[in-house]
Amino acid sequence: MQQRTLGRTGISVSQICLGTMTWGEQNTEAEGHAQMNYALDQGINFIDTAELYPTPGRAETQGATETIIGSWFKTTGRREDWVLASKITGPRNSWIRDGRPMTGAEIVAALEQNLRRLSTDYIDLYQLHWPNRAHYNFSHAWGFDPFGQDRAAIADNLFDVLETLDAQIKAGKIRAIGVSNETSWGLMRYLSLAERHGLPRMATIQNEYNLLRRHFDLDLAEVSAFEDVGLLAYSPLAAGLLSGKYNNGEMPAGSRGALGAMWRLNPASETATRAYMTLAEQHGLDVCQMAIAFCLTRPFMASVIIGATSMEQLRTDIAAADIALSDEVLTAIDELHRLYPRTIA
Repeated sequence: MQQRTLGRTGISVSQICLGTMTWGEQNTEAEGHAQMNYALDQGINFIDTAELYPTPGRAETQGATETIIGSWFKTTGRREDWVLASKITGPRNSWIRDGRPMTGAEIVAALEQNLRRLSTDYIDLYQLHWPNRAHYNFSHAWGFDPFGQDRAAIADNLFDVLETLDAQIKAGKIRAIGVSNETSWGLMRYLSLAERHGLPRMATIQNEYNLLRRHFDLDLAEVSAFEDVGLLAYSPLAAGLLSGKYNNGEMPAGSRGALGAMWRLNPASETATRAYMTLAEQHGLDVCQMAIAFCLTRPFMASVIIGATSMEQLRTDIAAADIALSDEVLTAIDELHRLYPRTIA
């Protein structure tokens, strides 16, 4: 398994990251542990979670995913085999610290709970799950409106957050930091504050990236190129959409769609999905493997986060790392992207 470095940290991770957001909802503890064992056997050393998980988030299951990972650490004693990434949630989930926005104080409180559930005394990469301010992620693009916000208050908050993260790094509880569901402006503000005040840099950005949603190709790709901030791509299969399982109005039992979490599904996305499925079939490829392999070709990619509810899916997704897409396929993907540049409806 090819290794890549997280920003300027020197931390080396596998180009495939084991995603876990179904554990505790669609997957049991035993299944989560089996996935960790298999992934390690395939050369994966990078695992991503969050205090919110599993998703869709709710009070009854919140934190269960971290607990499952923590129980594996306790049972096996192999914490050092993993580069562990987790997150503090953003605001507006009432069952997590009353939905309060991220501040230095909230980070201290959240991190203690992350560590307790994960049964570890440090997290390799600690990420801010989404900004306090308005942003366009999670299909908020059509309603995105950054105007009318208190710029001074936002600036003070970013500094408070970064200072607190610095203190946690110095305390040995975090090794590196990153953002998630962030914009070019937000990431650059953090980098500017870090440079100006001698604070830690954001090493990574975890945003959605897949054949259907490629916002990152523009401004954020430029930030990545010049600032050495790699992308951790979540939902490389658009939460299963690219498999075609939701075509023709299908809603498989037990799927994310059946749980009410398939907000990516719309007529535009289905049309594009069918086109990518046809392309894969023409070249004898599994469409899911083609989608993941494409993500791995992107020069800004630090690691691609895969998620699976079955071992069969996990085996298929991990095997995508061994697939080299031909120039013909890559050209065809580019042509389809020009036809279907926006699949948010």
